[in-house]
Amino acid sequence: MTMLPPVLRLMLLPVLNVLGPILVGFSLSMLIPLALSLWKNDGAEAGFEIAFCITFFTGLFLWLSTRRFKRELIPRDGFLLVTMAWVLLALAATIPLYVNIENISFIHAFFEATSGITTTCATILSGLDRLPISVNFWRCFLAWMGGIGILVTAVAVLPLLGVGGAQIFRAESTGPLKEGRLTPRIADTAKAFYNIYFAISVVCAVCYHFAGMDWDDAIMHTFTTVSLGGYSSHDASFAYWSSRTVDWVCVIFLIIGGINFSMHFTAWRKLSFRTYLKDAETCGWILTIVLLSAFISFLLVYDKTYATVSDAIYYGVTNTVFVISTGGFANTNYGEWSLVAQLLILLASCFATCAGSTGGGIKMIRAIALVKQGNLEFKRILHPKMVRPLKIGSQTIDKQVVFLVLAFLMLYTIIALFSTITFMLSGLDGLTAFSAALACLNNLGPALGSLGPAYNFASLNDFQIAFCCFLMVIGRLELFTVLVLFTRGFWRA
Repeated sequence: MTMLPPVLRLMLLPVLNVLGPILVGFSLSMLIPLALSLWKNDGAEAGFEIAFCITFFTGLFLWLSTRRFKRELIPRDGFLLVTMAWVLLALAATIPLYVNIENISFIHAFFEATSGITTTCATILSGLDRLPISVNFWRCFLAWMGGIGILVTAVAVLPLLGVGGAQIFRAESTGPLKEGRLTPRIADTAKAFYNIYFAISVVCAVCYHFAGMDWDDAIMHTFTTVSLGGYSSHDASFAYWSSRTVDWVCVIFLIIGGINFSMHFTAWRKLSFRTYLKDAETCGWILTIVLLSAFISFLLVYDKTYATVSDAIYYGVTNTVFVISTGGFANTNYGEWSLVAQLLILLASCFATCAGSTGGGIKMIRAIALVKQGNLEFKRILHPKMVRPLKIGSQTIDKQVVFLVLAFLMLYTIIALFSTITFMLSGLDGLTAFSAALACLNNLGPALGSLGPAYNFASLNDFQIAFCCFLMVIGRLELFTVLVLFTRGFWRA
């Protein structure tokens, strides 16, 4: 490592020193599915044993070999740390899948692991019902760990870097998240998020069980519900149970998962439901669900997609929430809906969920800021001398934050268009290419067309699979966090 160029050594080795313990800690999570495999005797223990040893000793080596380069990390290091952590953890998570799943290539196993840990949960697998239970558990557990990981990253790391939706909640907070923290210390903030996340998970598992799932399915689907992931242990997803009670439990917890977790903390601390009603972003999230669900249900009734009006409303509401929450579940093949209905819910997934939630996409707070700024510009056209700052709720938003939002939206649009063209040049039709780009960027999961809810991503070639992985990572880490690593200025001393 000492043979590295001085600048690279100065930047890379201190980050690797932090990544070492992260890998060691991640290896310990593999002991849970290993124990499950031994308990259920499903024959998959070897994969987890191999993965544990490789991950544990790699992390230990990185930590010990870079000890003398340890230093206090600066904000620039955070970009490299977060990106490398997500990629290395996905690589480590690939090993059990590659060893335990028959006839799977490494790139397909890496896609499955990346999809899980970014809470995208698009899958290339079929025959999920026949997989060893420990492997299904690992897939779902990855999504759960990815969910809490992005929450902690959003509140503890991204605010320090000045990027992402959390930037709006720093000095110009529209909610309770002042300076990106709920408590004076970042460690306490991360702990508060974990406690809330764990408590919601426990309640969700109990509700699933009493709604009709056995405990194994209840726990696995809890992992992918509260994380807004979407993996299932069954090929039919929620259609496997044909239970409306199970579906409504999922809808409720997807709605909860789409709310900024700082709001959950504040509501719990104040023991007041009115906390949610006072937050503009939460109200925007709920209003989007109500209005879009009503409109999609109307379209399904009008098109006579289902035999009865009640069925149209039921499938319209549930699948709208499944998609716009970036949960990615399905209880019917909404690929058979009208193209207008499909595109509406896909586009809504770009912005519907709140910053500080486990959802993906542009986030509701950015959409609110852009709409309010647009309205302000219309008023300035009519009244050129008017001086009125942008306000969300009772908080005034600085112009610099608006510029960051506009820059993010511009970059998101460019990447979405570039990705669509790339997919089309690689052989996908227009609808499939466009929806695949948005599904991966938004960490949604299923796309439309040949990658819709009735299919999976197994039909893609290796290049398309690798490109999807790239989009899932940059989408999960709010674009700038990853793409800044590709600039020349980042690597200058």
